[in-house]
Order: sequence, then C-alpha cells, then structure tokens
Amino acid sequence: MPNAGPARPLEFPMNPESPPVADTLDPGQEAPPPACVMCFNASDPSGAGGLPGDIATVAAMGAHALPVVTSIVMRDTAEVFDQHLLDPEVVVEQARGVLEDVTLSGFKVGFLGSAEVLGAVAEVLSDYPDAPLVSYLPSLSWLEEDQQQNYLEAFRELILPATEVLVGNHQTLMELLLPDWDSERPPSPRELAVAAGEHGTSYVLVTGVLLPSKGTEQFIDNVLASPQGALTGEKFERFDTSFVGSGDTLAAALAALLAAGSELQAAVGEALAFLDQSLDAGFRPGMGHVVPDRFFWALPPADEDAAGQADDATPPEAAAADEPKSKGASRRVH
Repeated sequence: MPNAGPARPLEFPMNPESPPVADTLDPGQEAPPPACVMCFNASDPSGAGGLPGDIATVAAMGAHALPVVTSIVMRDTAEVFDQHLLDPEVVVEQARGVLEDVTLSGFKVGFLGSAEVLGAVAEVLSDYPDAPLVSYLPSLSWLEEDQQQNYLEAFRELILPATEVLVGNHQTLMELLLPDWDSERPPSPRELAVAAGEHGTSYVLVTGVLLPSKGTEQFIDNVLASPQGALTGEKFERFDTSFVGSGDTLAAALAALLAAGSELQAAVGEALAFLDQSLDAGFRPGMGHVVPDRFFWALPPADEDAAGQADDATPPEAAAADEPKSKGASRRVH
C-alpha cells in the first residue's frame, strides 16, 4: 500500500522502545494520568465507528476516552438502517456527571442524532472554550432529506463556532459548507476552509479529494487547510475496497493528539499515518466493509510470528490463501 511518502514511526503506549513512565518517576511519585477526551457519538453495534471506534482509537493513541452516547444507531458493517433518538437531557446528564469529576483535555464530536441533541451538546461545549474540539461530519445519506437539512443547519450554527478542526469527506463537507456550489470544478480545501471560517471554525481536514489519475493508479488527497491555504496532508492510493469507520478513526486520533498537547500540523500527520496503518491492517468481520484495526501496533511482527511457528510450517500455497483479504486494500476515507 504505497503512500506519497514513507510513513513516520508512531510512538504508541505499548512500543517496547519507549521507556515505561514509571521508570522516569521519583520513588513515591504518582504517574500523571493520560489526556482525557470526551467523545460525543452514537453507539455502533458493528464496532466499526461511532463510540466503539472512538474508544479504541483514543486508547490506541495513549489517551483515555470519556464516551457519551448521543444516539442508538441500528447498523451492520454494510449500512445504517435506522436510529433511536435519545432525550437531549440524557445526553447532557452523561456529560455533566463526568465533567464534574474528571479533568478534561479535549473533545471529539461525531454523529449526534438530532438537531435537539446538537443544541444540548453545544451548550456543554460552550462551558469549555479552551479545550480543543475536533468535529467529524459523517455521511447523512441514510437520513430523510428534511432530517438531513435540519441536522446540517444545526451543525453549522451550533457546532462549527466551537470547532478547532472540522474533519470530513470532501463531498460531505461541500454539502455542509457550500450547499449552493454550482461550478463544474469541485471546491478546493481552502475554499471549504473559508466557508467553515465564516462559521467560526479554524481549520478543515478534508479527506477523499480526488487527484488526476496516473495511468492505472488513482490517488486521493487528505488536506489540512485554513482560510489562508493548504497547510499539510497525505496522499493515499485508492483501490476498490471501501472501509467503514475510517473518518471516526481519523478524527478521534487527531482529538487525542491535540488533547495531549501536540502541535496541529504534527498531530494531523501523525493521525493520518495512524489511519493509514489501521486501514492497511484492516479486517472484514462480516459481509460488509472492512473495519480499521486500531491496534495493529500491538500485534507481533509477521517474521517473529512465522519464526515461532517454524516447526509447524505451512505450505506456501496454503499460507497465501490464509492471508487477510484486506491487506493492501484501499484507504478510502469516508
């Protein structure tokens, strides 16, 4: 799965080359707690995205997730069927109870279910203006048109003003930020950032930007932009395989890194590299899309695993047949 450039090494909490925190402390000194990130998102029984994806990603980045359920989504790994809405007061009560107890380092907003819950979450966010907020807008194509429009309007008015970085697919962000766009060419990441900036958002991280094909190869770009222009990004090669949960993974990784104090451009590069490797190690648990493996870094290297099973050698043909089908598949960010 080639990238535009080599992936940088990632430092995860279980990296054996990193000294344990306890070794750097004085005797009797308590280790500092990890950065705590409150994640407002829907439940996802497939485990691909939503709160399960947020929890796995935030943990993989060495932070601690504070998950707040905003909606109960009915879905599998292929599609969303329906949702059961929660009372906005129930959402607020979940958040307030934890925030009165735990020191917060940052927020991540995913799918909130309804315009009413959007308003309730915005009220909570307004009490923590200094905590970085990463907002992710998933595709809402499964909602009825009037529900989509109400959600997008509330998102623009209530969530964007508090958002530091807005994450989303190019098409999805265009529908949110430039719904009346009528040019034959698609808007650039900078133009999307200008539109987001008019609502108070500082940056956009635009995924799935199609680039001109080179022979049989098709690449998509992922660009961090401000109203002044593109700042950084990473190109992924596009294949036929599609993933579910990749957008939540990227946004949650970025939220965890910012909460831990990383500088924005470095955090974006690290989050994109993490996503790239999560998708490279992705697996297909059902009959739908491939799910990112957020704990790819915790698995033993293939050569070590093979060495440990030398006595039970598998014929090359059988080994090839047992290779995960998702290896080398697409990094199509939704």
